[in-house]
Amino acid sequence: MALRRTQGPARAGSRHEEDATNTHWTRWTDPREVFAHGRALRDKVEHAAHRHVSPTPGRPTMAEFIRASARGRIPELVPVRTGKMLASPFAFFRGAAGLMAQDLADDPTSGITAQLCGDAHAANLGLFGRPDGEIVMDFNDFDETVPGPWEWDLKRLVTSLVLAGRAGGVSERGCRGAVADTVHSYRTVVGLLAGHPFLDSWYALGDRSVLAGVDTTDLLDEIGVATAKARKNTSAKAAAKWTRRDGNGVWRFVPDPPVLTAVTPRTAEHVIGGLDDYADTLPDSLHELINRYAVCDVAFRIVGTGSVGLRNYLILLRGNGDEPLILQVKQAIPSALTPYLTSSPAAHDGERIVRGARLVQADTDVLLGWTTIDGLHYIVRQFRNRKGKIDPESLDREDLDDYGRLAGALLARAHARSLDARLLAGYCSDGDGLDDSMVGYALAYAERTEQDHADLAAAVRRGEIDAG
Repeated sequence: MALRRTQGPARAGSRHEEDATNTHWTRWTDPREVFAHGRALRDKVEHAAHRHVSPTPGRPTMAEFIRASARGRIPELVPVRTGKMLASPFAFFRGAAGLMAQDLADDPTSGITAQLCGDAHAANLGLFGRPDGEIVMDFNDFDETVPGPWEWDLKRLVTSLVLAGRAGGVSERGCRGAVADTVHSYRTVVGLLAGHPFLDSWYALGDRSVLAGVDTTDLLDEIGVATAKARKNTSAKAAAKWTRRDGNGVWRFVPDPPVLTAVTPRTAEHVIGGLDDYADTLPDSLHELINRYAVCDVAFRIVGTGSVGLRNYLILLRGNGDEPLILQVKQAIPSALTPYLTSSPAAHDGERIVRGARLVQADTDVLLGWTTIDGLHYIVRQFRNRKGKIDPESLDREDLDDYGRLAGALLARAHARSLDARLLAGYCSDGDGLDDSMVGYALAYAERTEQDHADLAAAVRRGEIDAG
């Protein structure tokens, strides 16, 4: 099973108090023993056990699901979210992490726990800028992050590749191949990381040798184009597009309804009031940095598919001269996965997301933090941090294969930061059967999602659900 480490000072009842001699510091385990333990887990849950999509007792109707997923959201924006989910089965899937978690809850698992991305679908893999200016690729949405079975992330990823491939006209054979290559890549990188020194494994994103064996030849053009766009995707570019100086020289956002709208003075005051608590969640050096900026304006912006209906604000700050910085202040609600796991609800969902991202990503946004506004939880981050993406629905068969291999490798690297890669490598060893089982699962769950999408469309036609 995964090792759990306490963070921060020891608390009453913690392992540090119970084990006063700190003997865990003097215990060393042979890597072969850890690998063998992982391999032994196959005696309880064989790879073939991951193939099947089991019927879920008490599965909600689409009307019930939409009502349940609307909790905590702005009511008038819920129909907008539903309308976005109607666009395609893949769009529906992007907004249905909680529904899939319910379906996964009774599936067999190996018992190895990772810090889950939580919503590891193909469209949540993107590019962003590191502090040194380099553009890197990684999973980049952690609204649902929570400790859970590593299989849940992998199953969500491979199902999304089938749905994206079908949307892009990729054949069934091509989708099967992309899934098999994704799982093989995941297993391969887990095995590589299991043999790395711990520090090298931890910083694996910067170690190109980890991903050197991942064939992305056919995807190089798309990566190149997306990287070039990402380099230009900055606060300065966003400010040039969405802000203007008024007649008094005041720097403000230009409303672009319904996507970008003005907020009331009271709302602006409350959002700005949350910045002090946010700054306190940053390292001391960055606390000093962020306090050099001054707020010019606050606006409301609709973002994403699954996030539509959450409160999402943009803050325009002015730095040195005419230097703009745009921060995103995004509402954080409980993870849709939590009801189906044994973990307790988070005390602060913004903190849950930030700490999860910091654990899973090798490089997080340096200005990522959290705050509370009017009793609601939020994360705060740079709105444009040289971000970019590749649309998985636009990929042909060869590119989908490459994209899957890259995604599988990056998911393995992400999981290896919160679990013992040697343990997982033992479980995944001789894993052709795991590849085949995940193919079977992905195809079956994609069909379930397509039926869910059709049921949602039918419920909208009957007037049971408002889709805007």
